[in-house]
Amino acid sequence: MAEKESGLKLVQELALNGQDPPCRYLLSKENHLINGSLPGCSIPVIDLSHLSKSDGEDELAKLLSAAKSWGLFLAIGHEIPFSFLDEVLEVTKEFFALPVVERQRYTNIKDGKHFQYEGYGNDNVVSDEQTLDWNDRLYLLVHPEDKRDLSLWPEIPTKFRDILHEFTIESKRVGDYILKSIEKQLELKEDFFVDQLDEKAEIYARFTNYPHCTQPDAVYGIKPHSDGSVMTILLLDKNVGGLQVEKDNEWVDIPTVPNSLLIILGDHMEMISNGSIKSPLHRVLTNTEHDRISVVMFYGPGPEKELQPADALVSEERPALYKKVTVKDYATALFDTFTRGGRTVDGFKVE
Repeated sequence: MAEKESGLKLVQELALNGQDPPCRYLLSKENHLINGSLPGCSIPVIDLSHLSKSDGEDELAKLLSAAKSWGLFLAIGHEIPFSFLDEVLEVTKEFFALPVVERQRYTNIKDGKHFQYEGYGNDNVVSDEQTLDWNDRLYLLVHPEDKRDLSLWPEIPTKFRDILHEFTIESKRVGDYILKSIEKQLELKEDFFVDQLDEKAEIYARFTNYPHCTQPDAVYGIKPHSDGSVMTILLLDKNVGGLQVEKDNEWVDIPTVPNSLLIILGDHMEMISNGSIKSPLHRVLTNTEHDRISVVMFYGPGPEKELQPADALVSEERPALYKKVTVKDYATALFDTFTRGGRTVDGFKVE
């Protein structure tokens, strides 16, 4: 069985062996999870096909309301063929069903000890005290195309690369369309986000497998966090839930709605909007019987870009709520916060 230099095994292999989670994954007893959801709450649903129609003002208003109050929404009417979304999920399942030796061809551990964010394996382990998440993932830079490291793109399944390329194009189209709608509602200048997300804008794909777990009340699939992006586009498992978002200090289940996309507004959007749009805290729970998969696209500016509130959203009545920071420096803070859980953006608030 393949292992990392640290001695940590792939979570998928632990689950296949029926092994209880090692202590590195276990939460303290006072932090054990209650798999419940705030009653009476329903996630906003936005029909993207209505936004550009002559009678689309109501849908645009719903979009801005969802962004401000939830920081996320389920998108329908996105014009990505449902059969293609099924293919994306299928090649994801096929990759995680490969023999471990084949998956490890794309490992994120170089020379047996050096961690890199791109590749297949676990997330970064920075200390012996860190509580680990119950998942394995494949993390890839997919845009700009000339920065792709194809040595980390699986050759099996044979359709994987073509499907990922096409899904990147489709996700960017959907993301650009939503951003144009948001800038209109925030009364920002036309193409504001086009200028923010120029040709150096980066999109990362994360394929995640959450194996079944014998102790779902004591283990996170992913601990609570906010996303380091302007926007995150998620294609969720059609049958197995587990993703939750925090709303009014309670946790709300994200439903499994086949052929929809979940749109999450990230920390970068909260900073750019000067806090008018929230970057929600969310987490993933595990399941005793079923594995769960997801495919996520993180969409944000290049590393040298500066993040700060848009000038048009700063005034004497509402001064800048966030400090100016480069995307590169924000990312350093993000990866530190992610290992502990929490919202990275809070660390950049003006005191």
